[in-house]
Amino acid sequence: MLVLTIGWETLLGLHERAVRETIELVRRVRPEDLDRPTPCTEWTLDELVSHMTTQHYGFAAAARGHGDIDAVWRQPPPGEDHAAEYARAAEDVLAAFAAPGVSGSEFALAEFGAGVTAPAPFAVSAHFVDYVVHGWDVARSLGLPFAPDGDIAEAALRVAEQVPDGPERKEQGAFFGPALPGSGATDSFERTLLLLGRSPTWPG
Repeated sequence: MLVLTIGWETLLGLHERAVRETIELVRRVRPEDLDRPTPCTEWTLDELVSHMTTQHYGFAAAARGHGDIDAVWRQPPPGEDHAAEYARAAEDVLAAFAAPGVSGSEFALAEFGAGVTAPAPFAVSAHFVDYVVHGWDVARSLGLPFAPDGDIAEAALRVAEQVPDGPERKEQGAFFGPALPGSGATDSFERTLLLLGRSPTWPG
């Protein structure tokens, strides 16, 4: 279990900034970009944005006590205006996480298996690091630079260092690939990418 060393209000602030950065990136995705490959090797950019949208709704439902319902993790894919739908989903999860009393709650996370639950700080930390990395995924797919602010990069690294690197990462549908070697990496965000199975030089 992840040991959170970030205060709840600080975590919410970092999380909101990371998610809002992805809103701006998704707004730059044009219809002709949707077939582009992404660092998530099994997904096109269209599929990645759909996944990101659905996960927002699922985690929002979990924060409201409904994460044990499989259907909340199976939202229909975004329509023609993918950026507007993504923004709605992002605002939904931000509002759900910031609601009074959420910090002490237990999230049911049916997406991760029947009966899986996690304390709110653990669940929000996992969502946070996922969207810092997904921001990079979208940016790299579009050929854009991406460098999270230093405090976001440091917090993401602290979470990534605690993500287990076991055989489950090689299974189909795993959220992260096996960690990549990179003992010489000194940049916090590069280290996060390597720990979570991303090559900082993708697609090279």
